[in-house]
This record gives sequence, structure tokens and C-alpha cells, in this order.
Amino acid sequence: MTSAPLSATLYSDPACPFGYSENPALRVIEWRYGDQIDWRLVLVGLTEDTARYAATGYTPLRSAQGALMFRDRWGMPFSLTPKARLAASSRACRAVIAARREWPGSEWAVFRALQLANFTTPLLLDDDDHLQEVLSVVGGVDAERIVELIDSPEVVEEYERDKAETRTAAGSATELQGKAGNSDGRVRYTAPSVVFTRAADGLRLEAGGMQPVEAYDVIVANLDPTLERAAPPADPAELLERFALGLTTQEVAALLTVGNDLPDRTAAERALLALLAEGRAERHALGNDALWTVPGGQRPPCLRRESARQPA
Repeated sequence: MTSAPLSATLYSDPACPFGYSENPALRVIEWRYGDQIDWRLVLVGLTEDTARYAATGYTPLRSAQGALMFRDRWGMPFSLTPKARLAASSRACRAVIAARREWPGSEWAVFRALQLANFTTPLLLDDDDHLQEVLSVVGGVDAERIVELIDSPEVVEEYERDKAETRTAAGSATELQGKAGNSDGRVRYTAPSVVFTRAADGLRLEAGGMQPVEAYDVIVANLDPTLERAAPPADPAELLERFALGLTTQEVAALLTVGNDLPDRTAAERALLALLAEGRAERHALGNDALWTVPGGQRPPCLRRESARQPA
């Protein structure tokens, strides 16, 4: 049982560009409040197959073109190369759940690796060989074992529970704000949605869909004004030490932002380059940007070009 005064449930899916682009804001809340918030990840399960995408004329080209908007507006790294085909997210969601069952807590690293690879490499989220290769860089898990478990009854059952929980947004504040979805006849929390709960009395407050970091911060502050709230660090190397899975440039920019100021991406990148020159950081190319880590830190997820060319 957690002793944290607040808990937070994140509803998300590795295929959702909104969920991916919200990472800078989520990193800020994690830094400010640390283990005073106990986080839980629930997988949305956006698609079981690609029929819905195909029916609406959605194509790999349209996906790549849409990435331009996400990249320019929210700053997370993207590759603009169209993928070989459309892919559903169900198997990737179940891979996260398999990790959660086998190695509790590892689901966050697996989920992040899948997000980064989905938007910056040729990864197809429903190709088991691709999933295994990408997850092979995640420490503390067995990528082959994860893929073996994707279709196991226990994982499928837990995945269906996650999906059912996600589809309980009818009548919620999320629906009131127009932030809910309904792609299969049930009103659901969209990726990303965060529900904060106060441990003392069970009071729940929702931040449905994509929200600015200030929305999360206001909710947390009102749920428990006695919490400690960390300021941005004077030395950005502290951020790389705190976030062992690495940070993108936009995440660092958000983390260095004071109050409600706008993130200064250029200043953040200058600071990161200074760390690189001093040997206190490593820069790993990722899409149109980079993943920054401490020296010898987490390798970014990748997909070899020869694997990406194999028939899927």
C-alpha cells in the first residue's frame, strides 16, 4: 500500500501523439512533487486493428504529415518518414501490461520506450519482432518474454480490465470539457487523461485529455496545499540524474521553466550542450531531436533499418 498523500492515474496509449506530446508537462509534475504522488498507468487500447483508420482514409502519409503539427506545437521529437503501413496499438498495450505483471514498475520504462520508438523510428506497434527489438534496450526486463506473454489469457484479461476502466468517462468532468472520446460506443478517457485522488478521503479531480502543466499543478495544490513543491534546479544535470530513462530537449526546457513562464527551448539546449562539452551528459539523436542522458545512461529505443525493411 502506498503512503503517498495523492495518487494519479494516467490513461494513455503508445500510439497517441497527444499522449506522447504531453510528456514535458508530466515530467514537470513528477519533478515538482516526486513520491508525494503515487502514479498508476492504465492502457487505453485505442485500436484492435486498423479497419477504423482505413475506413476514414487515414494513411501512413497522413500520420507523418500530422506529426509536423505535433512537432512544431509541442516540441517532442518526431520522424517524418511515413511508415510501411498502418498499425494497431493493442499488442503494444498488452506488452506494457505483460511487463507490469512480470516486473511491477517496469511498465513505465516499457511504455516510454514504445512511445519514443513509435514516433521516431519505423516501429510498427503490432509487429512482434519490432516490439522485441525496441524493448531489448529496456533494463530489468526480458523483451522476448514480454512478447511471448502478449497473447496469454492473463495478460489479455488484464488488458480488457484496463480498457473497461478507461471507458467510464460518461458524465465526468472530462466529458463536460469535450475531452472524452467514443470510438467503440463507450465514452472513454482520452490519452492522455490524468485523474488525481486524495488518499485521506478519496476526493477525485480530473484533468481530461491534453492539458497545460498549470492545470495539473492547480489540481495538486488544491488537493493538498501542504505538499512540498520543488523548484527548477540550478544545474540541469540534476534532471538527467533524476530521470534515468533520459529526457528530450523539450522535456528539459519544461523542467527548467519557472512558474507560468513559457519554456525557453533554446536556453535549455544551450545548457545541455554545455553539459555535453563538460562530459556530464550524452546526446543521442532521436527523430528530429535528441534524448539526453547522464554518461553511460539509458540507450534510446531504436529499430535497425534492416529489420524495418522486413515484410510485416
